[in-house]
Amino acid sequence: MACVGKCKKEAISIQDNVSAYNAVIDESKCVSCGACERVCPNNHKVNLNEPIYWKEGWAPDNIRSKASSGGAASAMMEYFVNDGGYVAACLFSNGEFVFDITNKKEELVHFVGSKYVKSNPVGIYDKVIEKLKNGNSVLFIGLPCQVAAVKNYMLAMPDNIRENLYTVDLICHGSPSPKILKFALYEKGIDILQLKEIRFRNKTNFGLSSRDEDGEYKTIVPAGVQDMYTHAFLTSLDYTENCYSCRYATWGRVSDVTLGDSWGSNQIDREQEKGISLVLCQTTKGVTLIQNSGIKLEEVDIEKALEANHQLRHPSIAPETREMFFANLSKGFYKAISKSAPKVYYKQKLKESLIKFKIIRGGDI
Repeated sequence: MACVGKCKKEAISIQDNVSAYNAVIDESKCVSCGACERVCPNNHKVNLNEPIYWKEGWAPDNIRSKASSGGAASAMMEYFVNDGGYVAACLFSNGEFVFDITNKKEELVHFVGSKYVKSNPVGIYDKVIEKLKNGNSVLFIGLPCQVAAVKNYMLAMPDNIRENLYTVDLICHGSPSPKILKFALYEKGIDILQLKEIRFRNKTNFGLSSRDEDGEYKTIVPAGVQDMYTHAFLTSLDYTENCYSCRYATWGRVSDVTLGDSWGSNQIDREQEKGISLVLCQTTKGVTLIQNSGIKLEEVDIEKALEANHQLRHPSIAPETREMFFANLSKGFYKAISKSAPKVYYKQKLKESLIKFKIIRGGDI
């Protein structure tokens, strides 16, 4: 969405038709200045650099315990703020996943956690530029396309200003329209506007849970039942169409540091249960940042990491049932799932009923 923020004529809007997510230009307002094309990460591809350093590791326990995985991003944010810098990243606010920037350590907790939904970065690029122009350093954490956008935004900036921008991209599967999340929650009787927080996973346990105004965390399905929103995401069923041709899903990366999960790690089970981050550095700035962040770093089998993170080689592949999912979505999210993945849907539905009537306990197979 860099184009939306860059257009001074407010001629660009985002059209979300659920299966696709596109920037649309109002020709009556457009003056053909080309500013939108220059910042667009699709029209103006950013240089990609192959990693020069790779490790797996985890943050200290007090940080790691609150993170979705090994807590590497959290450790980097905390170090950066303690060192006098600002952090820009995604958070959940008023029913939306948006970006903000802060230099307050107590606010970093809002950035923590995986987000399995498309976020809205409109406005953040200008805020980053403002902080950099004022002599501050900024750590920007986002998806590869968002990192590319912020870099394009800074093309006209002097080198000494750009040098103070540190970028971290997150290994990305792809992302669905936020409308799909709202559909799934609504059909479970949950109003996203009433939620204070949403969690999409906890370490190696994938599942949607939310915190309401009373401060209580609740899963949308019982323990032992996979929620269908998570199933759709993990099987690449519901991403917007551009994600399946992403030019940034490759070994060459757009950022100083790339973070993901170190799936298939050789570390003992106890460490894997706590979460282990995969860390790739493309620049010496990135290596220095990682080494100063207090992360325990270990050697990693990079071939195994590549095998477990296909987005480091190619974009996610759309399943054959994707068209069927979107063709039925107007009838309801769960109706669409029942049509596109009937075996999974009805198996989990049966388990949910058996738990409800106490025939089996939550977590039983």
